[in-house]
Parts: sequence; structure tokens; C-alpha cells
Amino acid sequence: MRRIYFDNSATTAVDPRVLEAMLPYFTELHGNASSLHFYGQQSKKAIALARRQVAALVNANENEIVFTSGGTEADNLAVIGTAEAHASRGRHVITSKIEHPAVLKACLELEERGWEVTYVPVSRGGLVDAGDVRDAIRDDTVLVTVMHVNNEIGTIQPIAEIGRVVAERRAAGQTHLHMHTDAVQSVGKMPVDVRELGVDLLSIAGHKLHGPKGAGALFVRKGVRVKQRQFGGHQERGRRPGTEAVPLVVGLGMACQIAGERLDDRMRAVGALRDRLEAGIRDRLDGIAFNGDPEHRVPHIANVSFKDVAGEGLLISLDLKGVAVATGAACSSGSMEPSHVLVALGIDRDLIHGSLRFSLCETNTDDEVDAVLEALPEVIGRLRSEVLSAEY
Repeated sequence: MRRIYFDNSATTAVDPRVLEAMLPYFTELHGNASSLHFYGQQSKKAIALARRQVAALVNANENEIVFTSGGTEADNLAVIGTAEAHASRGRHVITSKIEHPAVLKACLELEERGWEVTYVPVSRGGLVDAGDVRDAIRDDTVLVTVMHVNNEIGTIQPIAEIGRVVAERRAAGQTHLHMHTDAVQSVGKMPVDVRELGVDLLSIAGHKLHGPKGAGALFVRKGVRVKQRQFGGHQERGRRPGTEAVPLVVGLGMACQIAGERLDDRMRAVGALRDRLEAGIRDRLDGIAFNGDPEHRVPHIANVSFKDVAGEGLLISLDLKGVAVATGAACSSGSMEPSHVLVALGIDRDLIHGSLRFSLCETNTDDEVDAVLEALPEVIGRLRSEVLSAEY
């Protein structure tokens, strides 16, 4: 059976060049980067190179990059670590209703510790209004955290505009106010510049950009205080102690270097694939709705609701035909609760339950898109017939 992978927002295949760069650090160059001998120093040099590679992709300084185990740890360190570091100045955080669970559950943890969290709404397309953020900021607000690109619908948030709102308050004397963005779905998929965005903290996950699972990074602007979440040695300037996973860090660095090459060309190619997919769905099927902002979105994500179809059944039926897609965030699979993102958009519950996310990458092809378009009408037609039969 031919297999087609359209779930690249959940995870991506490791680039062969990334794997090649990693392999020596599993075997002959296996030293601990804290050791003073040859093996340790080779690992230390490899980590330093990876730090430069990650920093270059987002226009940061290398000493502003903290390596983590992935996007979730980076988000947790940013949200809880920054909040706790400035708790003496205030205990209020602002976020949006459509954040990734790594941010939402970190905020919930803060609430359980007595913090206040304001969840700003989004438009029907999933956009946060910078004005709502401005109105929500209080004298005791220490952190605004809004994701750069939503993982389910692909909407790009006005982070630079929100960053300016935060900068204005900071310039007016609220020096304890900071800005974080979860950029897991944007880094490597579109240009990301921490200076242009005006953020103090930014989260990255390696496995979303053809790097290894278990590797991520947090940009922390020079001078920003973040309280560590784990304790041990001196690694990562004490912000994230523990022996470095050198092969994974090397893989993340190489993935970032590759992601920066020909980025505009890859964006155009992936965007053309998505447009081909969406046009084909419109031509072949009725009772559909596309979710997310039609203009402010990344090229690799298409989120579609199919009327009178259960998303889980559709996902399984497509998988049986060799097509891998998703019904929402990968970390929420198995949950029968409707997508909190689509709920926040105000979409009808019946449509939410019939929603799929298609997420593409540069290795996908026109041929694969056409094969999915051929499979969809038959599968949806059968599932809708079953629903009608059950009603009678």
C-alpha cells in the first residue's frame, strides 16, 4: 500500500543530513561536554556550533539560546520560569484562548499557585487583537504569551504588533513586563526574527523542522531573568542543568541550518501544494468549511471541517487507505473533547467534530495531493451515508 504523510505539524521526518551530523556523537565522539579531555571538548565544540546555528535562524545571539528537550519544556520554562522570576513585581499573566497545551497547562499551574491569568479571545479566523492585549495589561502583569502560529489552523498572530504594545508599557516604566511566543510551528516554516518580533522569549522544537525528537531551544533575550525549573549542574548557564544530549543538540543545530537555506522557495512550493489540495476539496465536495484566517496563515497547514462526518472516523478511514492526517493537536489525540481552538473560533460543534488538519512539507508532491483528493470523496460519501442510515 502506498503511504502518504500529511501530518507534518505533528512531527517531521529527520533530514538525512541531520542524521549524518548526529551519528558520530552516538559513537566515536561520545564524550560528556563538561569533561576536559579530547572527547569532552569535541562535544563542547559541537554544542557551541549548534547554538550558533539555532541563533542564526532566528537572528539571536548565541548566548541567548538555551537548549531544552523540546517545545513543551521551552514553553514551560518561559511561562513559569519568567513568571516566578518576577513574582515580587506582579502575579498576572496574559495569554490567548487558542494556545498549545504546553502554554495553557503551564498557565493553569500558575493559577493553582494563586496567579491570575487573562485569556484573550480570538476572531473567527483565529487572530488575537493587539488592542485586547493592551486592554488586558495591568500594573502587575509580568508576562504576555501568545503563540506565533497556531498548530491546528495555521493562523499567524500579529506578534510584532503585540510586542510593540509590551515595549510601550515597558518604556513607560513597567520594566518587569515580558513577551513570550511559542514559535514551534513557525521556525523553519517562515522567516522568524526575534528582533523584528520584539519578543523576550521564543520557543523552538527540533522535530517540527526535520530535526530529532527530544531537542528544542528557548531564546531568552539578554538581561531577561528566568527562574530555573530543574536543579543540578552548571549547564545552559544554570537555566537548564543536566548533561547535554549532544547528538540531539547537534541534530537541532543542523536542522536549523538547513531550514534557513532556500526558505522562500520552500514556502512557495509548500504553499502551492496546500492551494492545490484546498482547490481540489472545494471542487469535489460540498458541505465543507476551511478554518483559520485566509490571509494571515502559514503555507503548510490546511484545516477543513466536513459536515455530517466524524473526524475520528474520517481519520481512520483515510489511514486505511494509506493517508496520514490529524484531527487536531498530536498531543491531544485520543481525547473525545472538541478542539479548544475551533471552539474559541465559534465554530459549530458538529463541524468541529468533522474537522481534519492536513499539514505538508517540501518532500510532499503534487502526485500525493492528487491521490488524497481521489480518496476523500469516496471515504466521505461512505461515512455520510452511514450517518443517514443511522438516523433512519
